[in-house]
Amino acid sequence: MATIGVIGGSGLYEIQGIKDVKEVEVKTPFGDPSDKLVTGVLEGTPVVFLPRHGQGHRISPTEINNRANIWAMKKLGVQAIISISAVGSLKLQIKPTDFVIPDQFIDRTAPRRHTTFFTDGIVAHVALAEPISEEIADILYEACEELDLTAHKNGTYLNMEGPQFSTKAESNLYRSWGCDIIGMTNLPEAKLAREAEISYATLAAVTDYDCWHHSHGSVTVEMIIEYLAKNVEHAKKILQIAIPKAGKKKKFSAADALKNCIMTDLKLIPDQKKKDLEIIIGKYIK
Repeated sequence: MATIGVIGGSGLYEIQGIKDVKEVEVKTPFGDPSDKLVTGVLEGTPVVFLPRHGQGHRISPTEINNRANIWAMKKLGVQAIISISAVGSLKLQIKPTDFVIPDQFIDRTAPRRHTTFFTDGIVAHVALAEPISEEIADILYEACEELDLTAHKNGTYLNMEGPQFSTKAESNLYRSWGCDIIGMTNLPEAKLAREAEISYATLAAVTDYDCWHHSHGSVTVEMIIEYLAKNVEHAKKILQIAIPKAGKKKKFSAADALKNCIMTDLKLIPDQKKKDLEIIIGKYIK
């Protein structure tokens, strides 16, 4: 069985049905992950879970240590990640409490977010034309169908900077670009997962229309929390179906994503960098 990682977004701090649960503290060369990682087994499939914002939602999007989170997942043997994320809708037909499994991203995050492992003496360029691993996206969509939940397959996730939400002008700009949903967290994860040769897919849970929509001014915090709670309960059920199916996969599309991508002369890579990235580049530098 493959090991499946789950990164939980707003409101999702546990996975139902996991047995043999253990909390694992992982030290990484990039600092501390968002929280302790939780390992366990779901219907025979090894699972690693991490709350993106930490227990109690104490880490803002810009402050998330994505390199540490993905490195820790890799260290614990994760081969594919399902990322749960709360998003706003940029299209009328994508309604609150719907799910979206996007296939594309646009990056509008600030440079201070670290989105690569390859710095300080080593350079690598991975392909990211198709940032989502279709085999995982298909499983998520099929799980939604099985549960009779409204899900939209494919679409573009605009990854904005936070923690503030968009201005109306920004929201309308992103709509003019053809974007479908807007969030603050998933593209840095997708980039780093690809570098770490971990297949990655997003299950985006729509909490509201972004501020372009006429109803935005009448949306209350209580309404958003209510929609979020519904999404979280549905997401837990989706994961119970999707994780065992993903665990049966023999090989994932990102498994060799780094092949021929390291540009630096292997003899010139600093020893410390080789040590820090051993779990990611080890098979290419021996």
